[in-house]
Amino acid sequence: MNDTGESPPVQLARNFNELLQELRVALSGVQILFAFLLAVAFTERYEESSVYIKTIHLVTVMLVAISFGLLMAPAVWHRVLFRRGYRERILAISNRFALCGTGFLAASMTGTVLLIAEIAMGGIGAKILAACAAVMFTTLWFAVPALIKRDDS
Repeated sequence: MNDTGESPPVQLARNFNELLQELRVALSGVQILFAFLLAVAFTERYEESSVYIKTIHLVTVMLVAISFGLLMAPAVWHRVLFRRGYRERILAISNRFALCGTGFLAASMTGTVLLIAEIAMGGIGAKILAACAAVMFTTLWFAVPALIKRDDS
């Protein structure tokens, strides 16, 4: 038994279910973002866009695809390795993949802000907005939890 009164297998199952729930939330956002970015490529305005805008778009699409791959992997692994006794190992690796996938999601959200801001206003203002988005995602998703973790130490 652990601090929560659960046996190790029960705690492992609960932890894995919590991870999968968190991934469902993140994956919904990734799918919506990916669909938006795909739709952009089929607009009339996109055809007339500069190489710079098309490059931002392509890089952002790739960041979203990487994020999707990393965030989706734990569910696929669970299904492929179902009932083979790998849950503890899958959970440890999946946690790292979820964090990396979230990092790529933050980068793709920042790229999307840059893309939209470049189209809407361009110049230094677009880059400042993208930098603000990057700072916000980094702070809320990574720095604040690191501070909370440090305070508990």
